[in-house]
Amino acid sequence: AIGPGIGIGLLAQGALNAVGRNPEAASKIQSMMILGIAFAEAVAIYALVIALIVKFV
Repeated sequence: AIGPGIGIGLLAQGALNAVGRNPEAASKIQSMMILGIAFAEAVAIYALVIALIVKFV
């Protein structure tokens, strides 16, 4: 749980820095940030599912 949290935080930090440098590209940066966050959360959910399978099967 800590790994994806750190990854999402770093991703958001990079996106905010990019928007600060180039505000005109905010919509494109935001869509890429949301996609990256979704992938990071998917990894955490896969890890949870695998842990539950290992524990109960």
